[in-house]
Amino acid sequence: MEPVLGAAEVEAYLDEVFPQVRGRFRILELGEMRLSCEMAVTDADLRPGGTVSGPAMFTAADCAFYMLTLAMIGREALTVTTGATINFMRKPRPGPIRAEARLLKLGRSLSVGDVLLYSDGVAAPVAQASLTYSIPPKRGQGG
Repeated sequence: MEPVLGAAEVEAYLDEVFPQVRGRFRILELGEMRLSCEMAVTDADLRPGGTVSGPAMFTAADCAFYMLTLAMIGREALTVTTGATINFMRKPRPGPIRAEARLLKLGRSLSVGDVLLYSDGVAAPVAQASLTYSIPPKRGQGG
């Protein structure tokens, strides 16, 4: 299944529905059931010791999976996170976080997948997240 929205359309839609992250995400690659993006990290995302905070890394994973789901289903702002688990595996360096998201299952009402997070200068993933999103029913389909 190919995406129904292109990378530029997804980025613009994210900026529209979530202005608090405007300009922080750049899609690097978008393909069949997968998306690679980069999140800009600011000083506000750093924790003591100069590493990227857990909440900032969760934001990267959550937004990457949201963008991937939207790329596959179209503009549906009320697609929401219903389940998320994140494993922090290595200390990220201060700087951009790259997210590699993939959809494992896409149905009428749920999308299920995972995201690996990478930090410049760290060879292996710094975190791994499993996410489930609820997709609202199309009008006329009931709930």
